[in-house]
Amino acid sequence: LHILPDFPELHSHPQTSTTRPTRKRASYSFPEMGKRPPNPSDIENGLPPLPPPARPPFRPPIPVPWYAWLVPLIFAANFVTFTITMYVNDCPARSDECLLFDVLGRLSFQPIKENMLLGPSIPTLKRLGALERRLVEEGERWRLISCIWLHGGLLHLLANMISLLCIGMRLEQEFGFLRIGALYVLSGLGGSLMSCLTDSRGERVSVGASGALFGLLGAMLSELITNWTIYENKCTALMTLILIIALNLSVGFLPRVDNSAHCGGFLAGFLLGFVLLLRPQYGYVSPKYIPPGYDMKHKKSKYKCYQHVFRFTSLAILLAGFIAGYAKLLREHTVGSEPFRDVN
Repeated sequence: LHILPDFPELHSHPQTSTTRPTRKRASYSFPEMGKRPPNPSDIENGLPPLPPPARPPFRPPIPVPWYAWLVPLIFAANFVTFTITMYVNDCPARSDECLLFDVLGRLSFQPIKENMLLGPSIPTLKRLGALERRLVEEGERWRLISCIWLHGGLLHLLANMISLLCIGMRLEQEFGFLRIGALYVLSGLGGSLMSCLTDSRGERVSVGASGALFGLLGAMLSELITNWTIYENKCTALMTLILIIALNLSVGFLPRVDNSAHCGGFLAGFLLGFVLLLRPQYGYVSPKYIPPGYDMKHKKSKYKCYQHVFRFTSLAILLAGFIAGYAKLLREHTVGSEPFRDVN
C-alpha cells in the first residue's frame, strides 16, 4: 500500500507551483501486529532487519547442602547412653578388680577377664535392652531397637562412632536428616532381626550400632547405582566403595562379633537406598527455578525409568522381608541357655 502524505503548500498555491513535490516517507506503528517496525535505513540499503536481542543464558542455582545435626546428635546420644550404662553397672559394688577405679569411681570398667572392650557386665546390658532372642519371643520386641544404642565397651563405642561420623555426615549433608534418620533406624532394625533369626540356639546377647552403620554403607552402594548418570568417575567410585564394604564385612569373622547383624543391616540399607536416596537425573531443572517466560526446548523428567523400577522393586522386597522375618521370629521358639555376649 502506497500512501501520499498531505502537503499544505500544494493546496494553497495549486496554480503557481511548478516544481513537483518530493514524496516524504511516512512513519507508522503497527500495534496490532505486536512487532517492532522495520528500520527504514535497512530496507533502503537492502539489508534484513536486525534480530531481537539474545536472551541471557539460564543456569539453575547450585544446591545448598543440608546442615548436619542429626548425626552429631546420634553420636552424643550413644556416649550418653554408654555413660548411663556404666553408672547402672556400678562395678565397684560387685568387684574389687575394676579398671581405672581411682579415676572413674562408679563408672569404672569391668575386669579384663570379664570384658576386654572396657565396658559393663553382661547382666547390665541385658537389663538395659541388649538383644536376646528368647526375650524377644517372650514379648520384649523393643529390644530389636534398643540394642543399637548400647555398646559392649569403650573400644566398641569409639570404633562405631568414628565410622558414623565418616559415613553419616556426608549422607546427611546431601539428603537431609529425615531420610538418613529413617535409614539409620530401619537398617538397625533389619540387623537385629537377622541376628535373631540366625541364632538358632538362642544363646546370643548382641549389642551395638554396627547393623545401622552397615545400612549406611549399603545405602551408599545403592545410591551410586541408582544415580549412576550424575557421577563422573563412576568405576573409581564403585571400586572404592566395594573395597570399603569388603574390609568392614571382614571384621565380622573375628570372634564374638555378630556378623549376621552386619549382613542384615547392609541388606536393609542397600534396599532402602533405592527407595530413599534418589537424585534427579543429570540436566533436570525444577520448575520453581525456571524464570517466567523462559522456554526450555528439551526439558527432562525428574527421574529415569530404571530409577522407578529400582524403587518399587526394592520397597516390595524390603516389606516382604520384614514381614516374613518378624512372623517367623514370633512363630518359632528356642530353648534358652546360658548366653554369651556378641558385639556388632
